[in-house]
Amino acid sequence: MLSKSQISLLTSLQHKKFRREHGFFLVEGYKSVVEFTGSRYQVDTVYHTGAIAPKMLNLSRKINFQEISVKDIEKISTLKTPQEVIGLVKIPIWPTLNYDSLKHRFSLVLDNIQDPGNMGTIIRTADWFGINDIICSEGTVDVYNPKVVQATMGSLARVNVHYTNLAQALPQIKLPIFGAMLDGENIYNTAFGTEGLLVMGNEGNGISTDIERLITTKITIPRAGQAESLNVAIATAVLCSEIKRNSMK
Repeated sequence: MLSKSQISLLTSLQHKKFRREHGFFLVEGYKSVVEFTGSRYQVDTVYHTGAIAPKMLNLSRKINFQEISVKDIEKISTLKTPQEVIGLVKIPIWPTLNYDSLKHRFSLVLDNIQDPGNMGTIIRTADWFGINDIICSEGTVDVYNPKVVQATMGSLARVNVHYTNLAQALPQIKLPIFGAMLDGENIYNTAFGTEGLLVMGNEGNGISTDIERLITTKITIPRAGQAESLNVAIATAVLCSEIKRNSMK
């Protein structure tokens, strides 16, 4: 049974302020928790119901395990239909990103992405296409937001997400910068090469003016129908697919 103080701590982690204050975030669902236990992240405690207790034997003994009631799971879960496993994971302090490490491959740059679902899907997409690093503006949604973590389906455990001042950082990264924009060149006619940065802009406003100035090649997904625009997560997947296809020629 969870104490009132434990419940208070765990529910507070739904908010960025308290995630920063306590240095933890939550991961929900057995499969996602397994992903984090096998990663560089430190899983502090796994809360689980009695029904799923036998599966806990598959996880590292270095983790604290606490069996709790379904009612307690419902109290601390952020989901309408709670999972039977919730992991308390320590927020890591990653070393400063070495820009030279970005050479000879592609990385994503997110300029003020706001929707947690989009952010999580982009991280999962990056994982699918083997993109290791995502560089985010300081105004991009917090990667440890519960909705972001849930949408990544465990991929957050494998993708490095960095936050920085993009206007200051991008000029220091000596790589081609491709920006997704409506007035860009057709991606199917674009020579992407084998390295670079792919910039994706805000859901409503696109790429900000100060970042647009730094783009070396504007690109667009050609429209065949009447839709005004593509969801940013879907657009990211299409662009990553084309970049990957180009690299395999």
